[in-house]
Parts: sequence; C-alpha cells; structure tokens
Amino acid sequence: MSEENDTILEANSLYHVYDSKAEDGNVVALRGLHVKVRPGEAVAVVGPSGSGKSTLLKCLGGLMKPSAGKVSLQGENMTRLTGKELVLLRQKTISFIFQEGNLLPHLSALDNVAQPLRHQKVSPKDAKKQAMDLLTELGMGHRAKGLPATLSGGEQQRVAIARALITQPRLILADEPTGALDPITSREVLSLFKDLHEKKGVAFLIVTHSAEVAAFCDRSLELRDGRFVAQHGTDLEVDDLSESRELIVDDIGTVVFPPEILIEMGGAGRYEVGDVGDGRLTLISTDLGASMLDGGTTLALSCPACNHEYEDDEIQLCPDCGSSRPMV
Repeated sequence: MSEENDTILEANSLYHVYDSKAEDGNVVALRGLHVKVRPGEAVAVVGPSGSGKSTLLKCLGGLMKPSAGKVSLQGENMTRLTGKELVLLRQKTISFIFQEGNLLPHLSALDNVAQPLRHQKVSPKDAKKQAMDLLTELGMGHRAKGLPATLSGGEQQRVAIARALITQPRLILADEPTGALDPITSREVLSLFKDLHEKKGVAFLIVTHSAEVAAFCDRSLELRDGRFVAQHGTDLEVDDLSESRELIVDDIGTVVFPPEILIEMGGAGRYEVGDVGDGRLTLISTDLGASMLDGGTTLALSCPACNHEYEDDEIQLCPDCGSSRPMV
C-alpha cells in the first residue's frame, strides 16, 4: 500500500512562530511536530490552554501556513498549493467542527447544512434534500427551520456536525467540539462521533483538554509548550513525538529523555528525585506533572452530591438530587 493511500493527513517537522513586539520576543507555538492520521482513524491532541492545540489544527487544516515544515493532505503538499487549489482539496477531503458551532445566524438549520453543497455548485433543490435527509438521520429533522439562536447548544452542535458531514469528508478536524456543552450533551455528541467513526469510517483529529473526549479516540497525543510529550492508545507512532532517540546528560546536568521513556513515564512534567546513586536516578511524578488523560472514562457508581448509588449503568442524571453523573 502506498503512503498516499495509507495516510490522509501527515505533517513533518512542523514549526509555527508568532511575531511579537513584547519584551519576551516572538512566541514559538509549534516546535517540530510530526503527525499522521490514517483512513478511519480517530486521533486526539490533548493539552492545556496555550500548548499550541488550535495553532496545530489550523496548520493541519490549511487555515494557517506554518512557519516551517510540510503538511500533506491525501499526498498533496498543502503548503505549496495556491489558495484556489487548497480550497478545492479541502472541499473534497476534510470538514471542520468548532467549539461554538460557527453557524450562520441568519440561516435556518437546513440552510446552514446545505450551504457547503451550494459552494460545490449543487442545485438548491438537491442541496436542501440532502441536508434534510442528514438532519433527520441525526435526529434534527424537526428543527430544520429553526434559526441558530432558537436552538440549544447540543442542537447547534448537531447541526454543525451535519454541515461537516454533508460533503462526505474522509476526515473531520474538530476544535474543542464539546467544550461549550454540558456533560450529558457532550456524551451524546461523543456517541454520535463514535457511530460516524465506527459505522461510516470517518477519520477524526480532535484537539481538546478533555480526557473523556480523548478516550473516544484510537490514539491520543499530549501537547505541552508546542511539543508532543507522550502518546496513548493503539498503533503508537514514536515519530510523532521526536526524531531523537538518545538519552543526553550535558555538562550542566540537563537531561533529555527519548520518546520511549517519556511514554513510560507519562509525559513531561514535574518530578521529584527519589533516589540517586552510581549510574542510577529515580524520579517520582508529582501532581503538577500528572497526565491530562488520567480518568474520565467510566461513569461514577455513586453521586458525589448526595451519595445516591446508581443501579442503571446508563443513567446520566441522579434521580435524587438531579446532578449530572460524572466520569471517573
């Protein structure tokens, strides 16, 4: 199988620098990243605010040109395409979902979903029929005439998902897709993502700070200060983390760990020295260095507010106090 057929999206040695007149100088947002997404694969990029997640997504989606490095979509180098060529490539391959939905406020749900087809010269009648079929499939047919302002957060996100799917993309790039939703609606959206991923073979690259969202994906990459520091899941790609394979201790005591060791340690962070000896060093992780992917994958057995014991495995609201059931 050729590299083009085996990979939808790939980035190599990706850097991005924001020019700044501040005293500290320019800001390096991405530091030599490697990313690969295969057909039908779901990949999460997890990290705190300011780690470079949104910058990475914009560079991968061709919304922003990186300062250095290469981004390929279906084997074509996006960094060398003209604006028109890039738009055409994106239209037939990828779609975007953002945290706020970004629906056009003056258009109904139906017209929002049909809009991408109209840009592809599909007739208004056919575009509306396809949009209505998709909204019905996603449980939003009864709200097709509603304006975004009249829809709940979960309904707006379902419309945004329908709009992303209407062009039958091979890959969806999502930026904090559940960040503005309550826990129950967030799980409904993730369940929808899971169906699309498993039943229709849609590939996802999702940037998030949520362990629950990352748990849906096949692989998760932890991003801190513009670098991937750890990776979790199946079919791990060590090249995504770093090109270096050496353990280096320089003359002033700085230690550089290889990616394989960082994976075992759980990523970069703050560590305490537990033991030191001849050729031996023991490091113990502190809370500040804990992985963002810990927990968040299983529904709690009891309500933290009133201690109600859940008997139903799927119930989302506490029947005694009405609190949302957390993930632990």
